[in-house]
Amino acid sequence: MSVDLIRPPLFLPRVLTLACVLAGAGSTWANAELVRPSSLRPAAIEANWTPLRMPNGDKTALLGGSYLMAVNDEWGFGPSVYGAAQGNYGGLFTFGMTAQGRWRLGSNAHVAAGLFAGAGGGVGSREVRFGGGLMLRPELSLRLQAGDWYSGLAFSHVRFPSGNISDSSIGLVLGRSSSFASFSPSDSGKRGRASQRTGLGFDEIALQGGFATPRAGTRNRSGVPSTQRLGFAGADLRQYIADGSWWGVEAAGAAQGGADGYMEVLATAGQDWALGSPRLRLGGQLAAGLAGGGNIDTGSGWLLRAGPTLRWITPWGVTVRLDGGISKAPQGQFSANFVRLGLALPLDITPSVSHGLAQESGTVRTQQLFASYQYLPKVRFKDGSQDAIGQLAMVMTRELSPSVYGVAQAGSAAFGKAGAYAFGLFGLGVQTQPLWASTRVGAEFLAGAAGGGGVDIGGGALLQAEAYAQWEGERLRMRAGLGHWRGMRNSAQSAPMMNLSVGYAFGSLVR
Repeated sequence: MSVDLIRPPLFLPRVLTLACVLAGAGSTWANAELVRPSSLRPAAIEANWTPLRMPNGDKTALLGGSYLMAVNDEWGFGPSVYGAAQGNYGGLFTFGMTAQGRWRLGSNAHVAAGLFAGAGGGVGSREVRFGGGLMLRPELSLRLQAGDWYSGLAFSHVRFPSGNISDSSIGLVLGRSSSFASFSPSDSGKRGRASQRTGLGFDEIALQGGFATPRAGTRNRSGVPSTQRLGFAGADLRQYIADGSWWGVEAAGAAQGGADGYMEVLATAGQDWALGSPRLRLGGQLAAGLAGGGNIDTGSGWLLRAGPTLRWITPWGVTVRLDGGISKAPQGQFSANFVRLGLALPLDITPSVSHGLAQESGTVRTQQLFASYQYLPKVRFKDGSQDAIGQLAMVMTRELSPSVYGVAQAGSAAFGKAGAYAFGLFGLGVQTQPLWASTRVGAEFLAGAAGGGGVDIGGGALLQAEAYAQWEGERLRMRAGLGHWRGMRNSAQSAPMMNLSVGYAFGSLVR
């Protein structure tokens, strides 16, 4: 069955009711039921280019990326990120969610209307103010389709309501239709089988940390030479497309070295080959994307990266990665040698592509995607003041066992006076089984990097702990939590936190 998000009916959620099957003879799982994906929905990966004139007359442009999943015949939603890619505003980032409706005009054309709501900011001044950080971007676009690809023109308006940035423009949109296959969350822990990737379509998630040493000629935005080594932490998602070949996305932020607020969001591709054993592999990778903040001069925001990689696939499912190389901002004054270490966990089983009917089996594990509002009643700023801020975040969780899961979140300040403050955190959570009225309780402990917006985080390292109660429908999740966050190197930066989240749950196969 071909699944196309653009062809009629638009955003049609094709729910597949499939019979359970028995495992093959001789299998360890003979005579055991293997569950199949219960839902197959159209989805799309979409990018857009939005010219933007700042209040002081400067010109920049935002490069945006979204993953959109259907919820009914016409509407879809998903996470989005925008970053400055032109002018001298490298480091301007916003993260949030997009809701989009589509209506067909003909066999190869449709019109779309959408709204992005998120938070972030960048380098500000008296003339350019991001306010609390909330960004709204309504859009109306006309697209033409060729196969699974579509492109068109988009009329959009970018506004930071509590700042002074507001502009309308005509930009470009490019997208590709895809599909979102998943198991029911109630199948968690069962053996399952699928003939295609399930969930978000990525095979692996990695948590990474390392150091970057500025090269000769690196200067900050004031023109002063930069020589201090930077520590950073981040995460990436990979999809393997052939033996040893992959593409993916990654995000990282400064956690040491006085560059709090620096962030990178990159697309990556690489290839490696076995070194005697198929589990030990040597290769190389390339990356390109946007970066900036923390007084690091990346110019327009573009960053290029290249270097060797070493990967060990352990017998226990975890992959250990070591890589290094050179990062360079081609239109800025930033260049550095870097090295980092990462631990990767499988998110999905990759079905065999050598035989059209080949299917893979594994264990179903629940994943969750949340949109989260976090309120911090007392935050210390670098000017000595204290104030409350509200944050918007995207959160992803993945079960490791029925009671333990991994969690990652990224977000920015949206309300208050901390526009341009952003954070990225990862860690572990524990949860009970549902106790009463489809409600369970749990707790999370996270660490990561944060900075910007005048918030006093020290080097950028951040700790966060939270206890919560969560109500669960078939796939809908609603959560309320209380927690605490603090700077890892600045104990004076410490505050309670309240969290309200709404999410979507699905099951995917893991090894």
